[in-house]
Amino acid sequence: MIDLRSDTVTKPSAEMIASLSGADFRNNIGDDVYGEDNLTKIFEHEVAELLGKESALFVPSGTMANQLSIKVHTHDGDEVILESDAHIFNYESAAAGVLSRVQLRTVQGEKGILKAEQISDAIRPAAYWYPQTKLVCLENTHNRAGGTVYPLEEIEKISALCRERNLKLHLDGARLWNACAATGIPPKAYAQHFDTVAVCFSKGLGAPAGSAIVGSKSDIAIAHRHRKMWGGGMRQTGVLTAMAQVALACNFPKLKEDHAKAKVIAGAFAAHPKFEIDLASVQTNIVAVDVSASGKSEDDVISFFKSRGILIASIKRNFIRLVTHLDISREDAATVASAVQTF
Repeated sequence: MIDLRSDTVTKPSAEMIASLSGADFRNNIGDDVYGEDNLTKIFEHEVAELLGKESALFVPSGTMANQLSIKVHTHDGDEVILESDAHIFNYESAAAGVLSRVQLRTVQGEKGILKAEQISDAIRPAAYWYPQTKLVCLENTHNRAGGTVYPLEEIEKISALCRERNLKLHLDGARLWNACAATGIPPKAYAQHFDTVAVCFSKGLGAPAGSAIVGSKSDIAIAHRHRKMWGGGMRQTGVLTAMAQVALACNFPKLKEDHAKAKVIAGAFAAHPKFEIDLASVQTNIVAVDVSASGKSEDDVISFFKSRGILIASIKRNFIRLVTHLDISREDAATVASAVQTF
């Protein structure tokens, strides 16, 4: 099967598996809850340096990375501003309300992008009967919008607004690596505008699990305590961070190939009269397609492709999503494009 449901479905590479053997691995792995896993310490330092922050914390998932960041920046009853299609709002099981007891205020963006003016309008006035706005969260790339890249110029404006209004700014950068590959902008050039940044190693980079939060030493110390409180103390984490380190070193440079494969598939959908797609939105490795003109539901379209050995997913009503990744070849992309033509 050609699996395009997500870039999380990749299998560990031979290089990742090889990183789990040898004397160096045995001598440096340890119990991370005791602070004894040197592999994890080294990797956290590397990620913090790459993103230009004081400190980093390895966590099991992107959801935990985002939720810990919200916890760091807010108190009970505060409000968080974010885009209405944001991953934090749609796919994290209402965790912000349960774990941090905050209210999420959504604002409709354009292709997942909020303008500074929209955020300014959403900030609550200073009155005790309102929740207090404390945090703004952005997403780069934006998953539900089809992998769109957040313009750095707009991030700069939003960051300036947050500093002026004494708000914290967090980036859900699960696919920040893809944004960097698409624009040529280094990770720290994005990260410098945020108080905390969450990045993922199990999506485009292909590691089997794991994300990280970067920020100030004081913020990461708070996140570290809550990671333990929420069950995220993982003992011999070097098994995961060793593979994540290989993924970052070897697969970050390959992301442009995934973007090229996505464009091949997107072009086939754009040429078909039964599908609608904005090719300008296909900026990275996600292809989001409107199937409403086909007269079929997204489930029907998913079944059609499955019958031809291609797994895809629904992203929202009337929309399907295809995500290219390391385990999809150029030949696979061409096969998918051919299947689109037969619909």
